[in-house]
Amino acid sequence: MKIAIFGATGMAGSAITDEAARRGHHVLAASRHPRADGAANVASRAVDVADSTSVAAAVADMDAAVVTVRPAPGLESSLPALTRNVLDAARLHDVRVIVVGGSAPLWSPSLPGRRVFDDPAYVPAAWRTIAQASLDQFTACQQHPHEWWTYVSPPAFFEPGPRTGRYERGTDTLLVDERGTSRINAADFAIAIVDELENPGEDIHFTVATFSSDNETMEKRA
Repeated sequence: MKIAIFGATGMAGSAITDEAARRGHHVLAASRHPRADGAANVASRAVDVADSTSVAAAVADMDAAVVTVRPAPGLESSLPALTRNVLDAARLHDVRVIVVGGSAPLWSPSLPGRRVFDDPAYVPAAWRTIAQASLDQFTACQQHPHEWWTYVSPPAFFEPGPRTGRYERGTDTLLVDERGTSRINAADFAIAIVDELENPGEDIHFTVATFSSDNETMEKRA
């Protein structure tokens, strides 16, 4: 499979690029500052996701595209437009899109009928800006005429860590353990993404998580 990964130098993008290449897929690692590691099956290209022409060129001969873009602080509101650029190009070339979003659009496990965005246990005030961007990104996908997309929400905490090969797949409600913890590391999240690329499920929105007691440095992806 030929896969274009946008945001390929970020935590999620790097892990997905490595996992896809590890399984023998051909990856176009697209980012503003391309990877330079020379990994097998990986071609790096400088692509600004804000430039619709370069995005269209990147997906032109792909089987799938993965959006893992995370705007810099202060630019979070650009996320829906960047995602639409990829969806526009994918629709033009009939390419499937997996959007790696945030946990904000998931349903809260403790507040019936409320999104994680509205649950301060998982989205405190300091994270509401990026959470709003993720929620708007999800809405942009729902409203886009390209119907061949899947939105994947990481759990509340997304972190670096070694590949264990373990994850649990949920639906559109935040997965938590018995203590209310919701997390996964990038390597195991990448396994779930490539599994979805290889064997698509029926859900257009789902989440994954792993449950452990390790206390490692975590990155919020609300």
